[in-house]
Amino acid sequence: MKSGNKLIGVGILTAMAASLCCITPVLALIAGASGLGSTFSWLEPFRTYFIGLTILVLGFAWFQKLKPFKQKYCNCKTKKETKFIQTKTFLGIVTAFTIIMLTFPYYSSIFYLKTEKQIIVVDKSNIHKVEFTISGMACASCEEHVNHEVNKLTGIISSKTSYENGKAVVEFDNSKTNVSEIEKAINTTGYHVTKSKNKSL
Repeated sequence: MKSGNKLIGVGILTAMAASLCCITPVLALIAGASGLGSTFSWLEPFRTYFIGLTILVLGFAWFQKLKPFKQKYCNCKTKKETKFIQTKTFLGIVTAFTIIMLTFPYYSSIFYLKTEKQIIVVDKSNIHKVEFTISGMACASCEEHVNHEVNKLTGIISSKTSYENGKAVVEFDNSKTNVSEIEKAINTTGYHVTKSKNKSL
């Protein structure tokens, strides 16, 4: 049974490691320390391996729990009570927790409040669109983190970020903010702008 408990522990750790890079930006936002958002982004390349290991470990734990147990005949009157940590219920709770952790990147955006902005453009010639190349983003949570920080600036019309492309396209009123201010906002997340270029509207 001790080996079963160790398997469950390994399953929890690998599930947490697989989603840590996506949970950190949300925790950083809640804590008001947005610069910590990219702390565990280095784990992203290993995410697939962590997920695979988690599935293998939990699968084996369930196999051990469900396989028929050959019990030797015993004319004993006392029955040893099973500890909760060794029950199917506990393994079920761990499995549910693991699924929640592994799927976190797909629902992390709910933690970022959508703010309605009133945009008043006096002169259309002031509208600029710039594409920023950003390093360190690992999942959809990173995208939301960048958009959240950029949208705090005055004069932002839209901000669309893609972690897959490693880019953010920001449309803004140049009379109210500028490329340098947007770069600073992105860099406060812990991800870094490596290049920026103008895009035609």
